[in-house]
Amino acid sequence: MFLGIDLGTSGVKALLIDGDQRVVASANASLEVSRPHPGWSEQDPADWVEATRIALLSLRDSHPAEMGAVRGIGLSGQMHGATLLDKAGKVLRPAILWNDTRSHREAAALDADPQFRQLTGNIVFPGFTAPKLLWVRENEPEIFAATAKILLPKDYLRFWLTGEFISEMSDAAGTAWLDVARRDWSDALLAACGLDRSHMPVLVEGTAPAGRLRGDLAAELGLPAGIVVAGGAGDNAASACGMGTVASGSAFLSLGTSGVLFAATDSYRPNAESAVHTFCHALPNTWHQMGVILSATDAMNWLSSVVGVKPAELTGAVGGALQAPSSVIFLPYLSGERTPLNDAAIRGAFLGLGHESDRGVMTRAVMEGVAYAFRDNRDALEAAGTKLDRVTAIGGGSRSDYWLTALATVLGVPVDIPADGDFGAAFGAARLGLIAAEGADPASICLAPAIARTIEPVAKLQSAFDEGFARYRKAYPAIKGVFQ
Repeated sequence: MFLGIDLGTSGVKALLIDGDQRVVASANASLEVSRPHPGWSEQDPADWVEATRIALLSLRDSHPAEMGAVRGIGLSGQMHGATLLDKAGKVLRPAILWNDTRSHREAAALDADPQFRQLTGNIVFPGFTAPKLLWVRENEPEIFAATAKILLPKDYLRFWLTGEFISEMSDAAGTAWLDVARRDWSDALLAACGLDRSHMPVLVEGTAPAGRLRGDLAAELGLPAGIVVAGGAGDNAASACGMGTVASGSAFLSLGTSGVLFAATDSYRPNAESAVHTFCHALPNTWHQMGVILSATDAMNWLSSVVGVKPAELTGAVGGALQAPSSVIFLPYLSGERTPLNDAAIRGAFLGLGHESDRGVMTRAVMEGVAYAFRDNRDALEAAGTKLDRVTAIGGGSRSDYWLTALATVLGVPVDIPADGDFGAAFGAARLGLIAAEGADPASICLAPAIARTIEPVAKLQSAFDEGFARYRKAYPAIKGVFQ
């Protein structure tokens, strides 16, 4: 048996698979996000530990024999979060999360230093870890002075599980401190933030052993003591391992809280100006390119909270057949935007509302706006040298055929839907746990799932959506000045 643990923003998922990679059981525990000020997003790392404990105890109680047979654990987690510890390993403040935009000025200052793009291959986005530390240095100097270790969220769980300070390449690439080509911390980039290697965890590949389970926790959780904990991966790279998106040319579209267009590459091909992320993959000697939008299903969740109707009811009410876009435009910039705008200050908007703009029109506009944001990502990937022929859809939003048909039509590529199964980040983490424990060949483990069906673009509506996208592209510069 092998165990995958995925630390998300809204919850923790623990997944058991057997040696044939069949899902045996899973358990979840929820998390809340604190937003004490506009643009802030924080969580208490103690809540991560408690949610993980709840999920694992649930598996222990429901599947004791299987938990007792686990041979390896893999970790996945939300990226970029700044978890600050003192010399005793005590958490100094709530973790600043990936979607926190308070450090946009610090990000701009670091990005103006040419060595950051040169060594990381990426723009320094406000969500990355490095600018968060500059914000702490300027606004909470006593916390900065006491900081002895900086961990990413999943690596704080590793510290709890193993007592070790270890991270891996895919997650570390999102800090803005990693020399992404060399797959190592950059002393120069750390020094630019007043830090050095002593503040950072040791780095391993995602497929490598990275600590062993503590005996006291093993006894509590019903797991064998001393089992291997793999390096693991950031959530998107872990999802790619779960989807088998590891060979150059393969790609997936994640329609989750945020939106990701992810393409695996067999070489390091940065193009920071496109605002595409170029990160290390979880497998050795592989990289990936990724466009990111900050609000995907989160935009539908927001509309749901406003109108008091569940998201599934909203998307279900639009019907089955794709309709031509209306004149209403929705910009899904509820938390700012990454690819391709790199704009932390911009906010979302409905444009073109009229008396006839009912709930259904607004629901469709949200789905269309998210689809247009993905097309922005597709164009950015092409500018970075990666052309997509098709994508595989994952994430909660992929349960809506209407939304997937809109995406296929807007992107102009077929969208594949996997056969029933769990192929997300927790599954990818479990695969990494298997590889680390067994010394297995990653390529033989990280295989793509069977495709149940494919949604093709609606050819007769492509020109209408091309026109809708053109209107969408005009809207951002028209409102940008309002939020500066």
